[in-house]
Amino acid sequence: MATVAGSALVSPSEFPTLEREGLVYLDAAATSQTPRAVLAAMDDYYRHHRASVHRGVYAIASEATDLFEGARARIAAFAGSQAATTVFTRNATEALNLVARGVAGPGDKVVVTEMEHHSNLVPWQMTGAEILWAPLDEQGRLRLDALDELLSSGDVKAVAVAHVSNVVGTINPVAEIARRARAAGALSVVDGSQAVPQLPVDVGAIGADFYAWTGHKAYGPTGIGVLHGRPEALEALPPLFGGGHMIARVAKGGTRFAEVPTRFEAGTSAIAEAIGLGAAVDFLSGLGMEAVRAHEQDVTAYALERLREVEGLRIHGPADPAQRGALVSFALEGIHPHDVAEIIGSRGVCVRAGHHCAQVLMDALGEQATTRASFSVHSTRAEVDALLDGLARVQEVFA
Repeated sequence: MATVAGSALVSPSEFPTLEREGLVYLDAAATSQTPRAVLAAMDDYYRHHRASVHRGVYAIASEATDLFEGARARIAAFAGSQAATTVFTRNATEALNLVARGVAGPGDKVVVTEMEHHSNLVPWQMTGAEILWAPLDEQGRLRLDALDELLSSGDVKAVAVAHVSNVVGTINPVAEIARRARAAGALSVVDGSQAVPQLPVDVGAIGADFYAWTGHKAYGPTGIGVLHGRPEALEALPPLFGGGHMIARVAKGGTRFAEVPTRFEAGTSAIAEAIGLGAAVDFLSGLGMEAVRAHEQDVTAYALERLREVEGLRIHGPADPAQRGALVSFALEGIHPHDVAEIIGSRGVCVRAGHHCAQVLMDALGEQATTRASFSVHSTRAEVDALLDGLARVQEVFA
């Protein structure tokens, strides 16, 4: 799908919240807007096929199951995976907790990069494993030489890495990292929450043992996440939760778990949410992920260019927009990011301010917090201009 430089790839009218007058939404890295097609798919389930899945033999239960499992199949295909190795979770955080608790424990060593979101950091700390930190260079890129050094001991259990940083925007070479991890006898665990909505992602080609992402950043609903895994890695992973649905047989003497992916999906599933996420990947597939990436890279490049004009502003992350996702984090000298966000927010420009659930990265950057503008299929260069107008107002207030 082609688009005119500076225009939106998708009209804001496709997203009901954006009908609010004067709203400039530059916080897609936190949560995306929801297109009408996703709302319609969920509404259709609630209105016409409302039943639980997998258990009933009556018509609407079969219809609900077909919608649910059909969504799983399309979600898996969208990410280059298989339905049989695609697990539904509440969010990426639950998926990463499932993996961390299942593969690491006291006495193990786990490599975590300094750019990780807390969801791919705290779960590893909670296992009691020893954390080895993979450092970044001055542009916020992972130092692969340092990673190799950490792996050289041969006793690392897992490597946890973001596909795309939610702060500095760095796109990590996750296929290469997975290859190096496997060569060193370590599992690779990728947080793809920022990548899947922005980039063409093929988890089969990446070759990581586990790849997690979340629906609400990918134009889908909240309450649904995804974990893809290599068959062997998933088979070796114990369930995190026990209860209904995830069993093959329960007896007084013990429980035999169901096959993958069912063994990881205890209890009643997030049925409407899975159906909604299926509609969301249909929406993205219709646009074409190459077109999504090209559009968002154009907006990001324009934002980097404009922000460099602002006196006293520090941009974090790679200078080359081809090396980063669709976001820019920055700090204004002498002005707290919360003040920046509040002032430009009063003008209808929605950005994020804070540590972005990445406090280890903030320490590495020498910042307590940053302001982050993140872009999506409905973003335009004119909205970047609105951001710059807002920053000019911030500097007037604090002059």
